[in-house]
Amino acid sequence: MLGLSADAGEREIVATRRRLAKQAHPDAGGSVGQMQRLNDAADAALSIVASRKGSMPSESSPSRRVVDDPPSPGPLRRDHPSFTIEALPAEAFEALVVVSAAIGDLIDDEPPYALEIALDEPRGGWCRLDLVPDAGASTVSVTVAGEPGHPMPSVDAVRDTFVDGLNQLDWAQLDR
Repeated sequence: MLGLSADAGEREIVATRRRLAKQAHPDAGGSVGQMQRLNDAADAALSIVASRKGSMPSESSPSRRVVDDPPSPGPLRRDHPSFTIEALPAEAFEALVVVSAAIGDLIDDEPPYALEIALDEPRGGWCRLDLVPDAGASTVSVTVAGEPGHPMPSVDAVRDTFVDGLNQLDWAQLDR
């Protein structure tokens, strides 16, 4: 589906996924099904690359970052890559900080590449946003976890909340 050679690396997979997403995404005339198939194919290709290396991609990998010791001992769910912001990481990071304030409490940040948020809803939920520079834009991956005794947050709902919040921002105001 990606049209890549068997020896494609992480960077090539991520770049191809981003290029194809510009056509497959429902907002660009594609469909939810097309986008899901594209994401599944990219994740499968990234898994193959990781297995060739004998481990998951490292923290410094250009295509994904590993969540280290989340505050929640519960299981994690990850949406990688989740969405793209057409802004450089520093500007995208600031916008995500603004949106984060509306949906929870900022736990930790590593400007301009990572944010951790204690979610207001569902209570006991946690998420981490990892930003990766991507050809003049920023790709964001979302990881969620639930604390013991609390429901697991929906990674799709968390992603959609951030996208909605970003779409409501006055980006001209952020530039000041």
